[in-house]
Amino acid sequence: MSIDERLAELGIELPDPPGAVGSYVPVARDGDLASVSGQVPLIDGAILHPGRVGADVPVERAQEAARRCVLQTLSALRAELGSLERIRRVLQVSVFVVSAPGFTGQSVVANAASDLLAEVLGAAGTHSRAAIGVAELPLGAPVEVTLVARVDEDEGSPG
Repeated sequence: MSIDERLAELGIELPDPPGAVGSYVPVARDGDLASVSGQVPLIDGAILHPGRVGADVPVERAQEAARRCVLQTLSALRAELGSLERIRRVLQVSVFVVSAPGFTGQSVVANAASDLLAEVLGAAGTHSRAAIGVAELPLGAPVEVTLVARVDEDEGSPG
């Protein structure tokens, strides 16, 4: 089953690919590596569930935000690669969680991102990971996700 077929089976439609809103590119490539810039959970230009996890944002909503970030990373990869079928393996995922004082469930929030990658990509979606508590993120986002993947190279690619 193709990744697009798997997304359809799961009832998932990827959002439009994110554009850069600063001095960076959405995906940087070098050979068979693709690094996706950090994605905050946006829907129609607005942050999904803004605030601090463990205070303003319950864990379940933070997990929803983490899943949205993953969908945006996949959309960025599809825009860069032309097809998600070129993903060979997600190598590293970093999940940044805006944490209220005393909140220690960053890994629980990050599991939502990891689980979705494995659900969509199968074994290619399994990865190493860091789940990091932070004081603030851009635009008041509760979560930000970035990843590095090994991909099939194509001739003539900039990477």
